[in-house]
Amino acid sequence: MDSILTSVKKMLGIAEEYDHFDADLIMHINSVLTILGQLGVGPDEGFFIEDDEAEWTDFVSDMSNLQFIKTYVYQKVKLLFDPPQSASAIEALNRSISELEWRINAQVDSGKL
Repeated sequence: MDSILTSVKKMLGIAEEYDHFDADLIMHINSVLTILGQLGVGPDEGFFIEDDEAEWTDFVSDMSNLQFIKTYVYQKVKLLFDPPQSASAIEALNRSISELEWRINAQVDSGKL
């Protein structure tokens, strides 16, 4: 299983069984999934998670584009949930997010996502 919540927790360094922050993470993940929906990614009717049951392939079925979507979700959640302390690290994260947004838009515009 490739759970959205579980994989974001892993990328943030949070153990899968530690559920103290799950409500906060779910809220942030859903915000990012809404942003992706506005960019043209995901199901037309929208998408949100409620727990660790939702999988990445429920959101995006095209495996070739899934990896940078995962990275985008992680980076946006990281910025919302646990931002870096250093201004230069925040700036670098924001630049990476901007580049991913550009690439997502390019994929959507070309019909590949």
